[in-house]
Amino acid sequence: MKIEQIYTGCLSQAAYYIESNGEVAIIDPLREFEPYIQRAKKDGAKIKYIFETHFHADFVSGHVDLANESGAKIVFGPTTMKTGFDITIAKDQEEFKLGDITIRLIHTPGHTMESSCYLLIDENKNEHSLFTGDTLFIGDVGRPDLAQHVIADLTEEKLARLLYKSLREKIMPLSDDIIIYPGHGAGSACGKNLSKETTDTLGHQKKTNYALNPSLIEDEFVKEVLSGLMPPPNYFPKNVLLNINGYDSIKDVVLRATQEYSSREFEAIKEDANAIIIDIRNPLDFIKEHIPNSINIGLEGNFAIWAGTLIQDINQPILLVDDQHREQEAIARLARIGYDNVIGYLKDGIQGWKYAGHEISTINSISSQVFSNLYFNDSNINIIDVRKESEFNSEHIEGALNLPLDYINANQNKIDKSKTYYVHCAGGYRSVVFISMLQARGFTNLINVEGGFSEIKKLNKIKVTDYICPTTML
Repeated sequence: MKIEQIYTGCLSQAAYYIESNGEVAIIDPLREFEPYIQRAKKDGAKIKYIFETHFHADFVSGHVDLANESGAKIVFGPTTMKTGFDITIAKDQEEFKLGDITIRLIHTPGHTMESSCYLLIDENKNEHSLFTGDTLFIGDVGRPDLAQHVIADLTEEKLARLLYKSLREKIMPLSDDIIIYPGHGAGSACGKNLSKETTDTLGHQKKTNYALNPSLIEDEFVKEVLSGLMPPPNYFPKNVLLNINGYDSIKDVVLRATQEYSSREFEAIKEDANAIIIDIRNPLDFIKEHIPNSINIGLEGNFAIWAGTLIQDINQPILLVDDQHREQEAIARLARIGYDNVIGYLKDGIQGWKYAGHEISTINSISSQVFSNLYFNDSNINIIDVRKESEFNSEHIEGALNLPLDYINANQNKIDKSKTYYVHCAGGYRSVVFISMLQARGFTNLINVEGGFSEIKKLNKIKVTDYICPTTML
């Protein structure tokens, strides 16, 4: 028996490869299905099942393409949803043979109605591990407010109460030595305070995870699990529908997107298609020179999550700019969250643009040292902190205005275009995204603070508020 956790950091998502005696199951696959095919070939095995823990909101699963390529059955827990592809709708406690082991579906509604966990029973008939999807994380549980964005009468309170019962009736009675394999780790918006750890024993979670506290009564659980939630990213409900109805093959998406344009063609296509330009380079490179009105979302960060959060229309035509030939990676990462309308990229990157004599823009940027000196001499300067509200509430510069990047479209009217603002985040990634978006909308008096709050705090020149341990990371 083999169990492999395939963790994708930019989405904080875990898929699973399970093999026994020549038969394979994949749990919650990413959209790029080919690695699973190749992994099974390496073992000389055949993919028999694709187990889905629920209809995902934060990414487009690879279940449809993988089933078409491998012939595997797609399995969901109890659901009344009509899908755009063939699925097996399993019953609670239904078992599936996989080589010498057994996979038992445990229906655990709460995160969504169809949410299910998969219990692995090994060759010796021992209950070995539990693949919990978004029902149970390490240190947290799945937020119960997402399904109502697709089905209105599924209120967050109703789902929270279902989740409470699922945890106590279906999961907590299991043995303490069972290994928990969750669907996400820290950084995912599917829970409010996930651990950086991506596996644990159920026994340890019973001791440390607030949601499994046996003395927690239902009303207290509901209050606790619903506190600290923020609106989910705009693309979440759209991903749910793609996972229910189906989607274009990833091969077709990549083929359409892999179009290389000269600077002249690039400029013309941008206008004709009303496309936005996403520059995927490092923020420090973008600051120095970039195409006017382009947006910097660096590939080194949580690229797909930020693209989905900030680009409201999932069908928005997108053009890419890079100088390290990473366009294919960006195309795949956008497709993971359903942004399938990349229409091409700039040949020779920013250097090709400059060589053709086109205009270049910059961002005014200063070091944390220079900023600290400015603040020390005049604490009334205008400061925008674009970190999440939870980060800001935990600790911030006195006098700063919190305008989280996540909600830039709703917050931009709070900025006076005639005033100068110094913009920072935690480390320098989000502040450049923020400024690039607003600069494209005519905001010209925004100055980036390099290194963000972490570098500012190290200098110990500026008074910050007393630290308060955050209870949510949303």
